[in-house]
Amino acid sequence: MNPPLNLRRASGLWSRGFTFIELLLVIAIIGLGSALVSLALPNPGQNALMRDADRLAALLESARAQSRATGLPVRWHATAHGFVFDGLPPSAPPLPTTWLDAQTYAVGNASAVLGPDPIIAAQTIELRNGAAGSRTVGVTTDGLAPFHVVTVQ
Repeated sequence: MNPPLNLRRASGLWSRGFTFIELLLVIAIIGLGSALVSLALPNPGQNALMRDADRLAALLESARAQSRATGLPVRWHATAHGFVFDGLPPSAPPLPTTWLDAQTYAVGNASAVLGPDPIIAAQTIELRNGAAGSRTVGVTTDGLAPFHVVTVQ
């Protein structure tokens, strides 16, 4: 049976509010939870960079296949607002020449020779996105394998 109300007050069994330690613990838990949530949120710049890198790898493989099929050398190079495929036959379907995200760009004076030989020189094209900070990804091939995306440190 519970003691009467005035007895609980007099004996100190009735607490009034939270202790400082309890408040600090709650604040620490909230801070940790918010930090974990912010780490889990995707960075839109990094997502755009990876999308553009995957797309470029597919486009390079397409141009490489067209080069091998026609026997004509094809060269890819970056421009101020995108990129260009030189050497594709006029009858070939046109390949895109712009990035999906306007802040994506190729680092340096990037270019790649895509054929017509089945084995080409090892090549890497480094890409960055202004919104992704200083992160760099490479679209690379060893000359025999297809182009693929790698993270560059």
